[in-house]
Formats: sequence, C-alpha cells, structure tokens
Amino acid sequence: MNRIEKSIVNLLLAALFIAGLTGSAAAQGRTKIRYALGDVISIDELPLLIAVERSKARGVDVEITAFKSEELATQAVINGQSDVGQGTPYAALQKVTVPIRFFYQLSALQFFPVVNKESYKSWKDLDGQEIAVQGRGSGTEAIMILAAKQHGIKYKNISYVPGSQVRALALLKGNIKATILDAPNKNMVMKEAPDKFIILPLGNVKASDEALFATREFIDKNQAGIRIFIEELVKVNRSINANPKSVLDERKKLGLLKDLPAKLEDEILPFFQEAVQNGVFPNDGGMESAAKNDLEFYSLSGALKGENLKAEDFWHLAPLKAALANVK
Repeated sequence: MNRIEKSIVNLLLAALFIAGLTGSAAAQGRTKIRYALGDVISIDELPLLIAVERSKARGVDVEITAFKSEELATQAVINGQSDVGQGTPYAALQKVTVPIRFFYQLSALQFFPVVNKESYKSWKDLDGQEIAVQGRGSGTEAIMILAAKQHGIKYKNISYVPGSQVRALALLKGNIKATILDAPNKNMVMKEAPDKFIILPLGNVKASDEALFATREFIDKNQAGIRIFIEELVKVNRSINANPKSVLDERKKLGLLKDLPAKLEDEILPFFQEAVQNGVFPNDGGMESAAKNDLEFYSLSGALKGENLKAEDFWHLAPLKAALANVK
C-alpha cells in the first residue's frame, strides 16, 4: 500500500471514528422512558400517542408497554421494571415504602354506569348484585364504590375486567349486566342496542381518571426528559380543547392506531368532542386542583385511608410547573 492509499484509509478510519463518537453522543443525549399502561391501547390513548411521537422528535423515547391490568402496570413501576405508570393507584401507592409521586393529570374522570334495563332500572336495583369494573384501585372501581355509599347499597361482588371495550362487548353478549364504560364504548353499546341498556346517573365527580406517576428518583434524574414529555402532553391537550378534530389530523399524519376496529373509527371525533365539553383534558396538567380533587374523591370512595392527607405526599408538581413555563 503506497502513501496515498494509506492516507485515504487513515482519513476513512478517522471519519468512521468521529461518526461513531457523534452517534454515541447523540444516543447518550436521548432520554428513555419505559411507560407502563394498564389497559389496551384504544382511541382514548390518542393524545398520549401523539405526544409520544412528538417527544421522540425532541430526543425523548417513550416506550409503551400495555399490561393486562393497572395493578400489573403499577407493580412494574414499584419493582423498577418500568419508569412511568399511568393510572390512579392511590391505594397501592399509599402502602409502599418507595417514594412514588404523581406528576401529571392525563385526563379527568368521564365514565358511565351502564346496566341491562331488563334487570336493573336504578342504583337501588344493584343492591346485592354483581358489577364489573376496570381493576382493583382504579377510578372505575372508586366511582362505583362511592355511588354505592351515596345510594345506600352494597354489591354482592365486584369483578375486575380490564378494558372498557372488553366490558362493552360482554354487556352486548349478555355475559355481564352492570358495568362502567368510557365514552366511546358507552356510545358503541347504546348505538348497537339502544333499547336494551340504560345509563345510571352520576353526580358531579371531580378526580383524575388517568395520571402519570414515577419514583422521585427517576423524576429527579430525568428532569429534562420528563419536562419535554409533559410539554408535548400539554400541547396536545390544548390543541384538542381548541379543536377536537385536530386528533383526526394528527392520527392520519403520524399513522396511529392503523388496526383500530371499524366500529370505533366513527367514535373518535364524537368521543373527543364530548370529552372537551366535559373538561376531560386539562390545559395545565391538573396542577394543585388535581391533587386536591383526587385526595377528596379517593378518600370518600375508600381507596385512600387516614385523615389530614397531604397533597405533597402523593404529588410532585415541580416537573409540571417547569414544563408549563416553557409552553406558550
């Protein structure tokens, strides 16, 4: 090999070495968030999925794992298998010694108790009967327990059936006769069999349906990544509240939920329009009001135990405040 050839080879090796260093630095500069979701991914997860894609473009890789239940997703965070969990497992988090805190309200409660009207016509009719909810410690369970207290009844049994769509199909097939559904699946059931079911009335319920939580250690070590993720979540919510149709545009643009069942396709826009009307998606991530409302609601339902509970023992709002400062 002559001098010219050696020079060319050396230049190529140097270029490859620099490229390797650059790629390594870029990889090290990215934040990875292992995200635990205790439910099937459906249309109500579209705001999350949009924010995940936008976060990825800013160097934050949010990897979603769908667990069979909220309990399993919560345990994954407690055991360190996941970094961020989604849900409202107040009862579970109150018992663990690991300092885990909620830091963002993804959505407020919007659920509908649906019953087969051949069997039940009022809350009183559910006394001594079986009901089905999302999972142990979930918002759906808390609503149904609180409703039982308010109406002076007691259920015979509470079955845990993860997935609002799963419960909706079970209702239609007659496998269950009383449950609680999210808006899109409530709409589907009432459209499929409008003369077979009724929706029981709920009072003014104010609490988180889905909130994000993580260990203080993870939050403190990944402040920049968490802030970016929250910023994108906030921006998505504000876009939806300004124009619910923006979800359809973003879904098409990003290629999200391509395998969505045809029956749910037409439910996307009505779901987000109804959610916006009911204030489901907060423009500010919930802030202090989310913590206050949650403590009140989950205490009344029995999920939280004790008196004089402090918001700071369950929530850490510094990441949210930092993100809001950057969102115009």
